[in-house]
Amino acid sequence: MAAVLGQDARLLIVRMGALGDIVHALPVLAALRTHRPDVRVDWLVDARYAGVLGLVDGLARMIVVRAKDDAADDRAVRFAGVAGMGRALAFLRRQGYAAAVDLQGLIKSAVFARGSGAARVLGFERRALREPAAAFCYGEQVAVDDRGHVVHKNLAMLGPLGLPSAGVTFPWSARDSAVSAEVAADARVAAAGGFVLLNPGAAWENKRWPVEHFGALARGLGERHGLVSVVTWGPGEQVRAEAVVAHAGAHAFVSPPTALHDVLALARVARLCVSGDTGPLHLAASVGTPIVGLFGPTRPERNGPWLAADVSVSRAGECVCFHKRQCLRGQACIDRIGVGEVLDACTRRLAAGRTA
Repeated sequence: MAAVLGQDARLLIVRMGALGDIVHALPVLAALRTHRPDVRVDWLVDARYAGVLGLVDGLARMIVVRAKDDAADDRAVRFAGVAGMGRALAFLRRQGYAAAVDLQGLIKSAVFARGSGAARVLGFERRALREPAAAFCYGEQVAVDDRGHVVHKNLAMLGPLGLPSAGVTFPWSARDSAVSAEVAADARVAAAGGFVLLNPGAAWENKRWPVEHFGALARGLGERHGLVSVVTWGPGEQVRAEAVVAHAGAHAFVSPPTALHDVLALARVARLCVSGDTGPLHLAASVGTPIVGLFGPTRPERNGPWLAADVSVSRAGECVCFHKRQCLRGQACIDRIGVGEVLDACTRRLAAGRTA
């Protein structure tokens, strides 16, 4: 029988990045809040991705590393620089955690989990780790189905904590968005009766579908379904978004600048989201937006949308640079996904409607 957490126990989740991976770990927090609201949950995170945790309910505190400076408030304790890593470990050891759960599976995350001084240190079994040496840091290795979706892999950690299997829910807090209100009030959206969210950016170049393909898709969605496309962009991506609109003509426009909560708010009211394997796709999936995901060097069955009605268009089966940031043969396999194929996938997904 799985050992349960004691009353009012303190637990540390270690998932330092990246944005989409943190989104996929949030159902663990939601389950803890549902089944054990007495447990105090802290989360160790890299400063680059801490913003997404600021949008959730039920988290006692963030422990943020690689911050700009040392600071503390009611929601977070921040540690700056390389030397801050040691100060963060010393801080963690003073918290008296009953358990530390490493949802990242890297040596660095496992070292933090072990270094926290938690009475129990849990991680995935060796064969399911990206860096198998991390297993040496765990007191308990949790068996998982590494062929399935990473959300369910993360939720497998609940069993050893004495918690029941949980559905996939996300603990987002309610927050108004002026950007979402602006887009909803736009005359082009009102005339079309809704909009499609297109996200052409991604941190990895070989996860980015070509801008001319996105533009042609927006034209096709306008001509076939009468929908206008709103093109989102993050830091350094505005030129890319504008290029999509240039190829789309009157069928698309560039979103106003968005923070993470604005992306969530836009996704909640979008008719559809089309994106590569990147943070905004996973944010949209987490609020039930109908999804068409585009995949090259990553597997949709592990990283893609998890609702049965959602559609993934993938070239992962022919990729030779699997999980590598740069293409090894000069042309990213995602580039070979055709516009017509994606447009047909959008038609199927729009017909199914919102299912969550």
